[in-house]
Amino acid sequence: MGTLTFVRHGQARPFEKESDQLSAVGEQQARALGQYWARRGVTFDEVYSGLLVRQVRTAGIVGQCLAEAGLSWPQPQALPEFNEYDANGITGSLIPALAERDEEYRALFAAYEANRHTPDRNRHFQKMFEVVVSAWQGGELEMDGVESWSAFRQRVRSGLKQIITAPGSGRRVAVFTSGGVIGTTVQTVLEAPESQALAINWRVKNCSLTEFTFGGGRISMDSFNTIPHLEDRELVTFR
Repeated sequence: MGTLTFVRHGQARPFEKESDQLSAVGEQQARALGQYWARRGVTFDEVYSGLLVRQVRTAGIVGQCLAEAGLSWPQPQALPEFNEYDANGITGSLIPALAERDEEYRALFAAYEANRHTPDRNRHFQKMFEVVVSAWQGGELEMDGVESWSAFRQRVRSGLKQIITAPGSGRRVAVFTSGGVIGTTVQTVLEAPESQALAINWRVKNCSLTEFTFGGGRISMDSFNTIPHLEDRELVTFR
């Protein structure tokens, strides 16, 4: 049987202009994971990531830690299948569209705008974002130029299938990706209702590990969202 470990990227900079970058905390989280694996002699036969800077950078820091410990680290392969859903398109296009047509949602949007420079920013953003993403997932809100839920779900499943059906037994594979990809993968593997994919996504911590066992084209989940490497509680973040 092979093992497949999904790693969510370290904390990024979601409210900054250059949002697709690791924050200082994100860099620490990735280093903590790399050092944790190095101490335990953890190695992989294959490493993948999406194309996003935060995903690639997390993989790079982890790989550097293992290399410094004298452990092997395959050249990561970047696959667009493991990119996150189009959050920029959702926030830039779908949020204004929903606010324009829905009075109740317009109030959520206004509350976020009023608090975007306060300590409550993240809470108001999450409330607003969950509603629009639910409409997006349900197919109620689609727009040209913004990847649909069905397209996102299909590419994630395509990436997963590509890994678990590749030749070779006992393969040890790591994938550095994002919360939406992990939530959709867990929902797919557990054959849970589609609505659970994004519900799971909200709980995925930065730089957490979600592990699967696979073989013969089949896959099962062993663990979800673990952070044994983040001993400093200040490093535990969701966004």
